[in-house]
Amino acid sequence: MTTSVLVPLGIRHHGPGSARAVRAALEELQPDLVVVEGCPELDPLVAHVADPGLVPPVAALVYAADDPRRASFYPFAAFSPEWVALRWAVARGVPVRFADLPAVHQLAPVDVEGDPEDARPASYPDVIGTLARTAGYDDPERWWEDAVELPDATGSVLDRFALLREAVTEVRDAHRSEHPDEDLENARREAAMRRVVRAAFKEGHERVAFVCGAFHAPALHLPDFPAAAHDNRLLARLPRTKVAVTWVPWTHGRLQFTSGYGAGVGSPGWYDHLFTWADRDRDGVVPAWMVAVARALRTAGIDAPPASLVEATRLADELAVMRGRPSAGLAELQDAVLTVLCDGSAVPLQLVEEQVVVGQRLGEVPEHVPMAPVAADLARQQRAVRLKPSASVTETVLDLRTPNGRARSALLHRLRLLGVAWGTPIDAGRTTGTFKEAWRLQWDPGFAVALVDAGLRGTTVADAAARTVAEDAAVAPDLPALSDLVEACLLADLPAGLAAVVDALAERTTHQHDALALAESVGPLARTRRYGDVRGADTTHVADLLGTVVVRASVGLRAACASLDDDAAARARRAIETCDEGVTLLDDEALRRPWHEALGALAADEAPHGSVVGRANRLLLDAGLVVPATAAERMARRLSPAAPAPAAAAWLDGFLAGDAAVLLHDDDLLRILDDWMAGTADAVFDDLLPLLRRTFARFSSAERRAVARGVGRGPRSGGASGGLVLDVDGAAPVLAGVARLLGAPEVGGAVA
Repeated sequence: MTTSVLVPLGIRHHGPGSARAVRAALEELQPDLVVVEGCPELDPLVAHVADPGLVPPVAALVYAADDPRRASFYPFAAFSPEWVALRWAVARGVPVRFADLPAVHQLAPVDVEGDPEDARPASYPDVIGTLARTAGYDDPERWWEDAVELPDATGSVLDRFALLREAVTEVRDAHRSEHPDEDLENARREAAMRRVVRAAFKEGHERVAFVCGAFHAPALHLPDFPAAAHDNRLLARLPRTKVAVTWVPWTHGRLQFTSGYGAGVGSPGWYDHLFTWADRDRDGVVPAWMVAVARALRTAGIDAPPASLVEATRLADELAVMRGRPSAGLAELQDAVLTVLCDGSAVPLQLVEEQVVVGQRLGEVPEHVPMAPVAADLARQQRAVRLKPSASVTETVLDLRTPNGRARSALLHRLRLLGVAWGTPIDAGRTTGTFKEAWRLQWDPGFAVALVDAGLRGTTVADAAARTVAEDAAVAPDLPALSDLVEACLLADLPAGLAAVVDALAERTTHQHDALALAESVGPLARTRRYGDVRGADTTHVADLLGTVVVRASVGLRAACASLDDDAAARARRAIETCDEGVTLLDDEALRRPWHEALGALAADEAPHGSVVGRANRLLLDAGLVVPATAAERMARRLSPAAPAPAAAAWLDGFLAGDAAVLLHDDDLLRILDDWMAGTADAVFDDLLPLLRRTFARFSSAERRAVARGVGRGPRSGGASGGLVLDVDGAAPVLAGVARLLGAPEVGGAVA
């Protein structure tokens, strides 16, 4: 009778040394079945492993069909032991199975009133940390690299795995003696692993290799298997849900533990290099690494001459000898790079960390691999608009006058509506206005979950985005939020979504009595109307709605601005500015007339908050609807000694609003401001100083200097104040105070 053999190959996930050891162990054992740690739902994905189009890093994605946000990733890199085992088995026709707690249980909704044992906190032993401390290391990562990743295998590699399993067993047993409560999560996982092994032996397999995390290896030692009934009890009555699986591209950055990945590593790029070059030329690992570092530095414009590379290589090897390490590791390489190539500066070393140590490689998944409908549609569109995803940060400027530019823009905006922030809008700089759009692009593999989730609302990116917008419109908290959705539909070219949002906005408007909320919604609506022609969108319904909104906002504006505190006044001022910007943008008399009438009534009213009234006066002055003399009269009245100083400062802040041009071109206004500041009592002035500093801080340095020169110069000849006689000596203290406030230099007590 043939004896069944089970060999657990305990590895460190994503360890190149473990990967080489697994490959050697499989060659030595020649198993007739390879089992890999992972939920059994991944078994159908094995068929794609041999596909040359499936290029790691990639990840197996398993998700709940009814709620894709409940999902798990199983990442694989070229240096992952699991990936090496899969490729070895598929290349030789050896069957492969995954074994772990099935995803139908892992991803099932959590029952808060379920088994109280499930809520018991787990206590995990730090296996690698304990073994490292036992060996005299204070850094577990360095111990693993020295003990497993760097040395060449000597003797039977199966014996090395057996020794590692025995060491882990000792750590687990010691931990269990201190924490006798059962670790239910891992107990169930290991019971599920053993169930797969038992089924394999029952089917007739004789030599089974099980590639698993080193922590689980003791639980898979065949002589120590508990009774099947024990495992069945652990796995009984677990909740279930329907799941689906697919392959998705992954990145080296997402393999880092700093990304939140529990089994991550600190240096995926280094591990990939170590695994690749150990097979090619063991002696070439360090020189080849230095070449990669030099390439990254030179790309960034940093010198890395060949002589320095030779010196850095020599230094790394010498550091390894001094530290008693078998060969130069990443720590020695980084120290050598910092010293020789970076001149001791951490700034270029950070570049090396990002570009080389971590790496920015993005894997590939072939088109014929089944994927979620929205993800498949996105892949087609990416090819159509020639916009390839990349793990590195890139910037692009789109010309919306071209079909491809508009298509790219619409795609990026639609994805943002779906929670896929592949692109982030940035300042287009000095371009041709509304026809240019700039983006910063970086692909994150985590977007895969959002794309699967979007499939619940449509089968294409456009359909899913339109449905998402319609759902968001139904629950939008206020009119400004709905107006923003209108603009988003324009940018994303979603006519169906635009219709739904406009309908919701029209319905909500009829019940809205807050004039400020109506005013806040004008800006996005006006931009949609103004720039819709650039994208070829039909904005007729937006125009009809906009007229109603502007009229209703105008009618209620004065009443809405009564009895405002400082916070409410700030909101009212923003609403007024937004509405005025929209009305000015469209230059439509039907919109201008009611709005300007409302602004005129507000500007002439002295009762509302000074910031609001001051802003209304400035907007009318800029529009030519208030003459300078009237503005000066109102300013003089609001800044008179009889007016409360804080209210006067608020009016001034609203009137100036970060633009000093009106003071530079109107001597009357500047004189009124000067007289008010000079006549303010010292105690009151001290209280006003923070408010005034905030107002003048919004001016540019050149504007502050020009205002200071204007105060020092006095009124221009022939101006409205031309007959005024100035006592310059008497005004010197006031001028000095104004100069300090405006940031102008003083020379000998006078304004320079």
